[in-house]
Amino acid sequence: MNAQYKKGVLELCVLSLLKKRNCYGYEISEYLSSQIDIADGTVYPILRKLKSDGLLTTYLQEESGGPPRKYYSLTTLGRKTFERDKAEYLDFAHAIEKLLEDDDND
Repeated sequence: MNAQYKKGVLELCVLSLLKKRNCYGYEISEYLSSQIDIADGTVYPILRKLKSDGLLTTYLQEESGGPPRKYYSLTTLGRKTFERDKAEYLDFAHAIEKLLEDDDND
C-alpha cells in the first residue's frame, strides 16, 4: 500500500485506540502493526507530537515483575480533535469511494 495513504491516517488511528482506553506505546505499536503494515518506530514520533500538541497526557504505571510503563490517555482537546478528524476523514473517504465507484460506471 502507498505509504502516503497510511501516513495521513496514523494519527487518527492512534487517537481512535486511545479513545477506547489508555495504552502504553508498545501496545499501540503492536496493535497497529497487526492491522497496518508500518515500520518499527513509526508510532513513537506520533505519540510525541500528539502529546506536544496537547492531545495526550502520560502517566507511569507499575507493572508486576517489570519497570513502570508510560501510558497515554486523551485529553479533552484530544477527544474533540479525534471526533472532528474522524468526521472529516469519513467524509473524505466517502467522497473518494463515490469517485472510484463512478469510475467503474464509465
